[in-house]
Amino acid sequence: MALLVGVGAAAAAGCTAQDGTTARSVELTVSPRQGGTVAPDVPIAVRAERGTIAAVTVSSGGTAVEGGLTEDGTAWRSRWALTPGQKYTVSATALGEDGRSRTVRSAFTTAEAEKTNPMTLEAPADGETVGVGIPIVMNFEEPVEDKAEVERALAVRANKPAEGAWHWVDDQQVVFRTKEYWPAHTKVTFQAHLAGVSTSKGVYGGKNQSIAFTVGDSQISTADEDSHKMVVKVNGKKVRTVPTSMGDGTERRFTTTNGVHLAMQKDDPVTMTSSWMGIAPGSAGGYSLVVDDAVRISDSGEYVHSAPWSVGSQGNANVSHGCINVSPSNAEWFYEMTMRGDPIIVTGTDRELEPYNGWSYWQMDWKKWVQGSALKRSVKVGPNADPATLSAQADEPAGQPAGS
Repeated sequence: MALLVGVGAAAAAGCTAQDGTTARSVELTVSPRQGGTVAPDVPIAVRAERGTIAAVTVSSGGTAVEGGLTEDGTAWRSRWALTPGQKYTVSATALGEDGRSRTVRSAFTTAEAEKTNPMTLEAPADGETVGVGIPIVMNFEEPVEDKAEVERALAVRANKPAEGAWHWVDDQQVVFRTKEYWPAHTKVTFQAHLAGVSTSKGVYGGKNQSIAFTVGDSQISTADEDSHKMVVKVNGKKVRTVPTSMGDGTERRFTTTNGVHLAMQKDDPVTMTSSWMGIAPGSAGGYSLVVDDAVRISDSGEYVHSAPWSVGSQGNANVSHGCINVSPSNAEWFYEMTMRGDPIIVTGTDRELEPYNGWSYWQMDWKKWVQGSALKRSVKVGPNADPATLSAQADEPAGQPAGS
């Protein structure tokens, strides 16, 4: 599938090298071949023998194709899978030992993807300002079999150094979490080059996606069951101590979960019912309440929210079904300042938060988190990170978009 530049006898005569041997013309190959149709996950490859590659230009509807050149300059390869159903034109130039250049061109088409597995991004949103604990949460419509190939198609970049890893929660959800909280005021971009990636046999990854988000102030709240108080710190400085009333603990399901929660969603108002307990509203022990200024912190019905009915207990007793009750004025303040991804840490209870209960990924030990990666390794992101390692492709050459 390679296009080869022929080298004639006259050209081969060349000139004499410094060691007395005859310098030879470069032999340059480009793959895929001219006029072919290939699968989207077949890479563009350029190779030079008896010389080095000087330039590679790939055009496809005005979109740059990113690739990398080896340190010795003899091989170039596209970094990401190609877009299905697209025409590509490649022009490669190399300089031979004889001082002469050679240019090879190839035009080919990628096959259409008959079946796709679309991905939706649960968090963050493009342009969103988020908390320091924010994960990148991806959900696929169908199960993913080729998890390692999907991971290789994902790139996280940041303007401040951080280390993170992808982790497969199940066959349809993969999450990126940093080892430590994101540095405050970090600008992050995330690219999912999935369109031409096989997620399972004969199924490709839908479309490419790209977002940029900003990590805001470090806003970390710690709610202690025993003291009945929540301390809120912004960039390490305590800004408010909020009286609370947490789960009464009469049953395990009425015990606030202990550990690192993240703010997942904000609703003002939200209707809370007893259905989560298997009790219909209106039945004995059932309820239906409209609650203001509610910040959701788990998938098991836990919120930090306004609770005017328990103000008398806030600061001295736990009387809720598991939520963190605060006064209307404190709830309004907390609701307005909270960003998705802000850590809300609960201490003092005997019911540990499960690692997959909402965005409770910080509950998992870092080594175990990394083991949940299909590639079994973390990635470094930041201004000095090697571009080749951004998607855990440590074995791929670094490089710039073709033609740049």
